[in-house]
Amino acid sequence: MASNRPTETVTQLLQQALPNVKGKTFTSEIVDFPPKARAVPHRHGQAFVYAYVLEGTVRSQLAGRPVTTYHQGDNWVEPPGAHHLLTENTSPTERARLLVVFVSNTGDKLKIDDQAS
Repeated sequence: MASNRPTETVTQLLQQALPNVKGKTFTSEIVDFPPKARAVPHRHGQAFVYAYVLEGTVRSQLAGRPVTTYHQGDNWVEPPGAHHLLTENTSPTERARLLVVFVSNTGDKLKIDDQAS
């Protein structure tokens, strides 16, 4: 899916093995969406995902669920294996920022973009 829209940038804050859960890692990131940005549809492997809107407004959709709009202060979770069909900044002029936390299998890739067809 080719797009002229900008995409998100990710800044990792912390990544640490969970000392009391063998084989699991905690990772936190800031995901910054410039105006009109949209992420490529993707999955987060077998990670449990928590997202919190720090700034702006984001529309999101997981497979089998309706499109939902989240505003600053809203949050959601994604179960392991979820297919994230839509994540976009709804504003044409303001950025949106998320705090995203993953609990994943140690060594797993945290974001796997869908392949273009």
